[in-house]
Amino acid sequence: MVDVALLFGRIVFLVALYLFLFAAVRTGVGLVRAGAPAGTAALVLAVTRGPRELAGTRVPLDGPVVIGRGPDADVRIGDEFVSARHALVAPVRGGALVEDLGSTNGTLLNGRPVTGQTAASAGDVIGLGPVELTLERA
Repeated sequence: MVDVALLFGRIVFLVALYLFLFAAVRTGVGLVRAGAPAGTAALVLAVTRGPRELAGTRVPLDGPVVIGRGPDADVRIGDEFVSARHALVAPVRGGALVEDLGSTNGTLLNGRPVTGQTAASAGDVIGLGPVELTLERA
């Protein structure tokens, strides 16, 4: 009887653990950025619309930045309307280049679809699903 109770307890524990991990991965909305500390880039990507968890987030644009939902993205946005590798934003002299990486729902720059590499500058808004990132001067 004790063996059955222990087995049942283990199964319940494993189910609870898997549910917790599934929920954490499914709702894992957050930004992860490796690189230089803030203040060394001419521009930053500032989250101006999106989930509460992202409010006020600023990411320095000190090199090419891949935005997406996948684990290899430089900026992770855990939203079902954002592809694993959704868009690329790369700094260039005087601004940035924005490129859609073949995402399912497309990338917008100031409300217009991005096709190829598109020039952007401070004040421009990049849209990915329900999330908007504004290019701002650092």
